[in-house]
Amino acid sequence: MRNMKIKIILFLADCITFSGCQSLQRDIVRSRADERAYRELQEIEEAVINMDAVGAAQEELNSIRRRITSMQEDVADNEFQALLAAWSGRLFHMEGRNSDAQREYQRSESLSPLNIPSRILSFRLEQALPQRLSMIDGSITSEGALGELLIERGRVLFDMSRFSEAVAAFDAAFTALRSKPFYEEAYTAFRSKAWELRSLEQDTDIRTIEIVQQGEITWHALIEITQNETDFLRFITAGRAWPAETIFSQLLDRGFIPLTQDAERTEWPAARPPSSELVRRSGVAWFLWHLNAELRGNRGLLTRYSARYANTPNARSPISDLAINSPFFDSILGCVESEFMSLPDGRNFMSGERIRGADFLFMLSRMTR
Repeated sequence: MRNMKIKIILFLADCITFSGCQSLQRDIVRSRADERAYRELQEIEEAVINMDAVGAAQEELNSIRRRITSMQEDVADNEFQALLAAWSGRLFHMEGRNSDAQREYQRSESLSPLNIPSRILSFRLEQALPQRLSMIDGSITSEGALGELLIERGRVLFDMSRFSEAVAAFDAAFTALRSKPFYEEAYTAFRSKAWELRSLEQDTDIRTIEIVQQGEITWHALIEITQNETDFLRFITAGRAWPAETIFSQLLDRGFIPLTQDAERTEWPAARPPSSELVRRSGVAWFLWHLNAELRGNRGLLTRYSARYANTPNARSPISDLAINSPFFDSILGCVESEFMSLPDGRNFMSGERIRGADFLFMLSRMTR
């Protein structure tokens, strides 16, 4: 009888050790979430955060879901299962399956109420941005300024075009999440964009904000921004809402848009540029300076500097990369002297560089001083 008991004990030990009795091994592993399980959970968190920030293909979402499903089968710990359910809900939300995300949120809350991933999922399920911000601020008041909550605050403030506040929220979040550097890596692009847009007023036209967030602008976009944010084009439109394409054609005919943006050319080409052409620093200088002359009723501004230097023997341009005989000389020098634009390195104008929407909007604001 004693030998039989020993054989049974040895058999059970073999079952635990070898793959032939995996079901018994699973029962032991499922009793609690160990350090390895939480390490894998953080890997899932990192993957979901990265996908949330930059987007993900369906196969990437499916891959993470398979990992979550496997872990749900291996660990029975309620708190751990609640976290898995919350991250599963985030995946559903990314896929636009909000009813499934809501179900996972409720499951997470029933297993372990008020865990942070579940709380954040509840924010994402609220579509009204003001209400979402109120929910986040309420959680920060009750839970403290946890980094994950501050990330959500930065995200919603960004979506509400409250860019300066978004920058502050992201900076505070990155400091609080130093133990999880993948948050900063994922959301730095949002923080950088918010910093770039921080000078926008809250009453900035929605279309202008959309254009500015796209980065580099075309002539068409430049005209949209100018029309949305100023009344500088009234001398053409008389206050009417003209299509940007019509205004572009009028400005081109009247010389407010150059036929070329090559500041080194001394002769104009015959072809007209399209409104889809990306705008460069030389083109913006031409546009702003001609607009300034029109608004001031002083066409003499268009030749002020070239006329002055023409009477100076052996004159040298005050801007290193701009020739005196360039058709853009007056426009560039005028914009720099009037502080509508600046010299990026203190010496050169860099006329060929493309212009971003945020930079152009700032230049326009300098004209309204």
